[in-house]
Amino acid sequence: MIRLGLRENAAQFSLLVLVNAFVGAMAGMERSILPAIAEQDFGLAARSAVLSFIVVFGLAKAFTNYAAGWLADQVGRKRVLVAGWIVAAPVPFLLMWAPTWNWVLAANVLLGVSQGLTWSTTVIMKIDLVGARQRGLAMGLNEFAGYLAVAASAWATGWIATVYGLRPAPFTIGVGFVVAGLILSVALVRETAPHAAREAESRVLPVRRVPAPGEVFWRTTLRDRNLSSVTQAGLVNNLNDGMAWGLFPVVFATTGLDLAQIGILAAIYPATWGVLQLGTGAASDRIGRKKLIVAGMWVQAAGVGSVAAAETFAGFAAGSVLLGAGTAMVYPTLLAAVGDVAHPSWRASAVGVYRLWRDLGYAIGAVVAGLTADAFGLPAALQLVAILTFVSGVIVAVRMTETLRREWTQASGVLPPDPQTHEPGKAIR
Repeated sequence: MIRLGLRENAAQFSLLVLVNAFVGAMAGMERSILPAIAEQDFGLAARSAVLSFIVVFGLAKAFTNYAAGWLADQVGRKRVLVAGWIVAAPVPFLLMWAPTWNWVLAANVLLGVSQGLTWSTTVIMKIDLVGARQRGLAMGLNEFAGYLAVAASAWATGWIATVYGLRPAPFTIGVGFVVAGLILSVALVRETAPHAAREAESRVLPVRRVPAPGEVFWRTTLRDRNLSSVTQAGLVNNLNDGMAWGLFPVVFATTGLDLAQIGILAAIYPATWGVLQLGTGAASDRIGRKKLIVAGMWVQAAGVGSVAAAETFAGFAAGSVLLGAGTAMVYPTLLAAVGDVAHPSWRASAVGVYRLWRDLGYAIGAVVAGLTADAFGLPAALQLVAILTFVSGVIVAVRMTETLRREWTQASGVLPPDPQTHEPGKAIR
């Protein structure tokens, strides 16, 4: 018998948390050292050129996210997850031995595709397993594992680079990540689409059909005020993450910090983000989604502004903690809000659309930050991103309504008005 809930599916849920840790570790390999590789091994000086690896990563991941959501509905979650790990297999070797920068870009295309397939699928599978009552907690646990692994991997590669050089040694750990993730996904992960079907039985569609892919796209992107508010916030969140990924190491290096110190700073932000999500995801199940999203965007803006104004290791660390705290408030909450609004029959596709726009933020952030840094300097690039992040929070405050629906506490047998149509509630079947 299929049952929904975190406790009821604890073993499979925990396995997916572990798998997502390996997914995050793959992304973290580049966080502290790739800008240095660009400049020292390949002679790239312009900020926009250095950030080109984030542009191709973001574009590949964004469009793969969209495909992954649709594929998860069509062919099943597990197949998409396994395919993502297969795509990841060449990445560590390309980064180790790339003879030109174009090879590094090719590795980042594969990494983006892999991340889109694997991370999207682990998100969808966890939402499937837990149902609606603990959706925020589930996303907090998922993102906690992923981004704590990002932080650990960023620190590890930075430390290895100080001892053994920029290449190939730091990327050897990636081979282990791929092997472990692939074995776990093939041998132990089970398909979760039946759990989504079970949840769908208890929810009434506000319309009498499953929307077409194009309708899901436009509803999530623009037409639905809640989904579109979430989507733009996700895009801006990853815009400042892309900036942090590409420019923070460069900013830190301009003050004379060494690779070991830069590795620590590169880890502080995702580590703070990862750990605090354990609390913020669960909190969103109690106090709602909107408050955390608005406050989180504004805290992120303060963090980026603090880094822009800092000149010492302590100042950079404080700004990174603020940025991580704000991101922790936002990241799992945005995913939970998508799950609140989208019906289980088209939820995976809606998650794919959201993650399409969210991860386009990497590419947009890299381009905007790189061009601004080249034209006006590094502080101006950081200040611009801080302003955009603050404005995004204002948009959520004005446009979004609360999406958390209390009927899933099982205390009531009637649905409240639907957040999309505002039609009167109906009895839960």
